[in-house]
Amino acid sequence: MISKENEQPIYYQTATDLLEKLGSGAISSVELTEQFIARIEALNPVINAVVVQTFDDARTEARAADAARHEGRPLGALHGLPMTIKESFGLAGTPTTFGIPDFAQNIAAADSEAVARLRAAGAIILGKTNVPPALMDGQSVNPIYGRTVNPWDTDRTPGGSSGGSAAALATGFSALDYGSDIASSIRNPAHYCGLYGHKPSFGLSPSGGHTLGEHDLAPDIGVTGPLARSAFDLELALSVVAGPEGPMATAYRLELPTPRRSRLEDYRVALVSNDDFAEVDGEVGSQIEALGDFLEKEGVHVSRAARPAFDSQELHALYLVLLRAATANTVSDEEFAAAQSAAGGAGLYARDMATLNAYGVSLSHRDWLRLHAERERLRRAWRAFFDDHDLMLCPPLSTAAFPHSDVAPQARRLEVNGRDFPFENQLFWAAYAGLPYLPATVAPIGLTQSGLPVGVQIIGADFRDLECIHFAQLLETRYRSFVAPPRFP
Repeated sequence: MISKENEQPIYYQTATDLLEKLGSGAISSVELTEQFIARIEALNPVINAVVVQTFDDARTEARAADAARHEGRPLGALHGLPMTIKESFGLAGTPTTFGIPDFAQNIAAADSEAVARLRAAGAIILGKTNVPPALMDGQSVNPIYGRTVNPWDTDRTPGGSSGGSAAALATGFSALDYGSDIASSIRNPAHYCGLYGHKPSFGLSPSGGHTLGEHDLAPDIGVTGPLARSAFDLELALSVVAGPEGPMATAYRLELPTPRRSRLEDYRVALVSNDDFAEVDGEVGSQIEALGDFLEKEGVHVSRAARPAFDSQELHALYLVLLRAATANTVSDEEFAAAQSAAGGAGLYARDMATLNAYGVSLSHRDWLRLHAERERLRRAWRAFFDDHDLMLCPPLSTAAFPHSDVAPQARRLEVNGRDFPFENQLFWAAYAGLPYLPATVAPIGLTQSGLPVGVQIIGADFRDLECIHFAQLLETRYRSFVAPPRFP
């Protein structure tokens, strides 16, 4: 059940609670900022989550925030709140490297759009959090900043690519964080670290300035979104950042639909705890099933058999190809030529993952259009599914956090139920919401026998983001909330 606020140290309290304290004068922004800085200075040498530190600027901004409050000036929704951001977002005057040594001196000239909106709402940026190279791994280690560890077990990963963000929140380094997700990069770190994370509907949250190089293009499938220690904080952050950007902002305004259900027992959910293609470890699956049992006892209509009308292996192959196509602009000419050769005229129905990856990297625009049409067919299947169900509940990934690995993701093996499987099979659970552009919230629901966090992925219909988050809020209040890692109380 949800922890009482006064049982938590200040650095583990929710952003919502901290904002109430700031508003009431129970704590100043300067005092709160110093608390987080002290926590980072004490423990970051162990966790290595906040790899770009902007403490002097944060102290200056905290003093200005306190002065503005004292003078009665208009205040934003995050006024005076210290937070961190993922390294891949532009923060003026700091490096944006994506963990790639060639970009070690790539200093951002301006804030990214998401960061600008957070700061306009009064947030104070303490620093930037670690990522894997090119944001392409389920762990967060790179040649520039080294390895980030999971505070629940420092021999294991906190996830990726927003792994530094999750580790920072789970260790009490900041009140809130903003990350990105194209292949579960918000969802898997939230799951691995016992946090809340939200992958928004595609295009909902701005991606301007979340890039390397001169072309500021939002990739297909990729989104930006919040991580937090409370589902209520997810809604708060999204309310500040979400909405059209650039020229579209001159013509459009965002008005997300409110949740259709107010009570937990009014929801109609489908529950998936395993799949023959992407087998789920028993310790994760059992937590999903236990959640289903709880929901049924609470009066929720739970269907354990309902699925959208598509084949699992087809979904995974289509996602893998379109995912690689979405990031193909980052490969060199030599890598592109090698991918063309490796693909060898393959199509979507190849079953070897290396071949599918190569096919995606070297995909022609003609083939992309055909595959996009296949995606639209799957999106229609999801819409038909959501005619009868409000939400889909499923694992974020097949296992809890895995041990640190120096093996490349495409060659890595993962132990599931005592057997080895290709690591990339886990991308199946990323594909569930990623490929069809759907919103998905991850919420903590329990621990494995060895004490590692387990989360549930809550998937909703197109632009039903607030419904996913609302369901997570109900679980936070009535089932399980954030718990601090025992080693870092």
